[in-house]
Amino acid sequence: MQTNNQPKLTLIGAGPGDPDLLTVKGMKTLQTADVVLYDALVNPKILEYAPQAECIFVGKRKGCYAYQQDQINELIVSRAKSHGHVVRLKGGDPFVFGRGSEELEFALSKGIPAEFIPGISSALAVPASQNIPLTQRGTSESFWVITGTTKEHKLSKDVALAAKSRATVIILMGMSKLGEIVSLFKEQHKNQMPVAIIQNGTTTYEQIGIGTVDTIEGIVREHGLSNPAIIVIGEVVREREILTKVKQTVEAV
Repeated sequence: MQTNNQPKLTLIGAGPGDPDLLTVKGMKTLQTADVVLYDALVNPKILEYAPQAECIFVGKRKGCYAYQQDQINELIVSRAKSHGHVVRLKGGDPFVFGRGSEELEFALSKGIPAEFIPGISSALAVPASQNIPLTQRGTSESFWVITGTTKEHKLSKDVALAAKSRATVIILMGMSKLGEIVSLFKEQHKNQMPVAIIQNGTTTYEQIGIGTVDTIEGIVREHGLSNPAIIVIGEVVREREILTKVKQTVEAV
């Protein structure tokens, strides 16, 4: 298919899951797309903003990749040349463990004009949706956001550093390494540190497990929690119960 449309790539962050958390700019840009390449973590309802576009799934499901990264890069360029405006739609924010910069660089290196529209990162929005603040005066002055699985498919060494701090620790893509993660916190004698695991955050399928470093593995098994999920470790997790009670009290008035 050849068109007169000018080749272009727009990389858009789709947000944490709830389609209402897509940015207005992202929504408006989707409406101009000729092709949409989307990942597994993108809510399908968001694709409704691009009814005229060719939508191609390029994500990973049950451990199987629809396309390898090199193939995605080539698909971006080929579809931009043949169709025009390609939107690359990724969950959360593509610049937070999303390989977004790699795809932008490749497109630009092939002469395809490209721009980036940020999304709301699940690392920030998902805990907030469960009344868990990442910082709290007198409790946590900072937070770490760490990948649970590196390029070498190992746990990031930064988790061990984070476990030594007083900061809130948010780990993405870490469920398969949960045993290693809790062991690092136990080494720092943080057995009673609160932990929250939130699966499918901000969506209708959201599930949450609350426990401590000592108990969280059992809670995960009990509730059948799995990916996609976010792990939040820190004293701020206690705020969830407080804020939830206050909210319920106000709503009851």
